[in-house]
Amino acid sequence: MRHQPTVLEELFQEIPWDTFERLTGRYGADDGVRSFDSRDHLVTMLGAAFGGLHGLRQTVAGLRPGSGPLQLIGSQAPRRSTLADANNRRDAGLFVDLLQAMLPRLHRTLRQEMGEVIRLIDSTQVNLGLRMRQWIGLHRNEPTAKIHMVYDPRAGQPVQFDLTSAKVNDITAARRMLDIEAGATYVFDLGYYDFAWWAALHDKGCHFVTRLKRNTPLHDVEDRPVAAGTVVVSDRTGRLPERLAKSRRNPFDSIGREITIRIGPGRRLRLFTNDLASPAEAIAALYKERWQIELFFKWIKQNLRISRFMGTSENAVRIQIATAMIAYILVRLAHAKQTVKQAVAHSATALLTAIRSHLFTRKTIADLLDPPKIQRPPPIPQLTLFPCK
Repeated sequence: MRHQPTVLEELFQEIPWDTFERLTGRYGADDGVRSFDSRDHLVTMLGAAFGGLHGLRQTVAGLRPGSGPLQLIGSQAPRRSTLADANNRRDAGLFVDLLQAMLPRLHRTLRQEMGEVIRLIDSTQVNLGLRMRQWIGLHRNEPTAKIHMVYDPRAGQPVQFDLTSAKVNDITAARRMLDIEAGATYVFDLGYYDFAWWAALHDKGCHFVTRLKRNTPLHDVEDRPVAAGTVVVSDRTGRLPERLAKSRRNPFDSIGREITIRIGPGRRLRLFTNDLASPAEAIAALYKERWQIELFFKWIKQNLRISRFMGTSENAVRIQIATAMIAYILVRLAHAKQTVKQAVAHSATALLTAIRSHLFTRKTIADLLDPPKIQRPPPIPQLTLFPCK
């Protein structure tokens, strides 16, 4: 009889297992391990993310009914103490590197040729609970971490991520995390207000769009014409202050562009960019795209449940966030494989909901979204004992 894989098995077919095995060897993640190896660990954490399971007890209880299907893929449901020990001891770098290896594949699958490369940069805060104050410290009397993200809005997927304490400035994390892509356009807010960093982007041939603080003046100003009936109030070029605090020289000495836009009654924003050629309306629309990364943060928090963690160490938190992001990639890849009709009719959220309800069901994901019609046999004609004359 032909084997019909479960929904979970179909999702796992997109994981580059050969890469995962090489990473396991590089980190020595299975050295001295007799049971619950790295593969079991990854399967368990992804099962928890797909199933929307909270905490250690709920994860173990939720995966136990699927022990049979898990054994068919060479895995097993763990005990609570075993999972807790693995989250604390197995190096989170194994899962982070697997995530980084899978991101380019998702990027190639989803990204359309749209001309310039756009990168949104932002962060979001995650409250970790009082038990984790030992390693994360307190921020405004709460143990809070930050997830820093570089996001491609055209492909709708993350490019890079990092996890730090909430006390770490966004610009500090960006300098450490970001591998600047020459020629790309970066969009970010006031959390990355650093003229030296802007100069580094400019020197790499990148464009950037950000905001200017109210008290930052512009010198050698030249006004540009503004089209009527748009959100653009003013468009002008100029230079930032030559000197900064403590008489330091401003490293960004190039001509920049200030575009003031109207965002509501009596509300305006001062945008700043080194792009001197694009229309002002295009610059304003580009900054508006920054909301896509906010929507992404909201999606992963609500759907992949990274609000309650299965450990109190930094390593455990990193593992859970990395595997949640891998789960997101697998959902997006599964969504991209569906027909155009199915992809339009069912969002990634709807797909994840269907997966969550049928994780160990022996069906294809396509059948979950569009169940095949049952072919009913034709009715049997009634037997006539005494035919009419």
